[in-house]
Amino acid sequence: MMGAVDFARFVDELATASGEVILPFFRSHFSAEDKNQGGAFDPVTEADRAAENVMRRMIEDSFAEHGIIGEEFGSKNAEAEYVWVLDPIDGTKSFISGLPVWGTLIGLQHGGRPCYGMMHQPFTRERFFGDGRSASWRGLDSKGKIVERSLHARTCEDLAHATLMTTHPALLTPETRAPFARVEEQVRLSRYGGDCYAYCMVAAGHVDLVIESGLNAYDICALVPIVEGAGGIVTDWTGGSAAKGGSIVAAGDKRLHEQVLKILNA
Repeated sequence: MMGAVDFARFVDELATASGEVILPFFRSHFSAEDKNQGGAFDPVTEADRAAENVMRRMIEDSFAEHGIIGEEFGSKNAEAEYVWVLDPIDGTKSFISGLPVWGTLIGLQHGGRPCYGMMHQPFTRERFFGDGRSASWRGLDSKGKIVERSLHARTCEDLAHATLMTTHPALLTPETRAPFARVEEQVRLSRYGGDCYAYCMVAAGHVDLVIESGLNAYDICALVPIVEGAGGIVTDWTGGSAAKGGSIVAAGDKRLHEQVLKILNA
């Protein structure tokens, strides 16, 4: 059986191809459609669709037997042994606002479990990637040279010393806002925004905790192997698998994660 590490080069190729499609749109003049007309603003752009299209074509050409789950064009062969889970632009609201806290999420599931993932930010030329056993960052150093280093989540067993992130409390489902508030009132620092970037900051040891709800599989699948590879943990609010989305907790320290689950479920 081929391991997730064998797909690393191909994931890099997907990231490069999608980034080349997306970048010309960033901080340019383009329109965004609202996918959720009548509800909360849920934008989609031509860049989202074009990037997912190019990745789907590459996967179909290279791994015809694999499944694909994508935000923009749905599922194909989703019961396959290997399934690619794609979010071409996670953080579209930041993207259309000219803010660089968005990224392309490329996840791979084996037997329904996330086994490899990458978050690519083509504007800042950063790639966060992991296979659940290790995680790395590749980007530019102060001299503009491409470098790579291992990612390690930091220890933080006490909620009073933790930094918490969520994309925005208004995006939490109504029934999860009060439990989230119980956690938020106990942390040292709470920050909003970031989308996929927040999870990568957990893996990089700059943030301790991300709490969100209402996520889809394509919002989280790629991020699980990155956080876990850095020594962190990602689950749903019951402590179960995060692979299908829902209400999610990511923590750099498993002791902190355990403490937060108790508060969320009190």
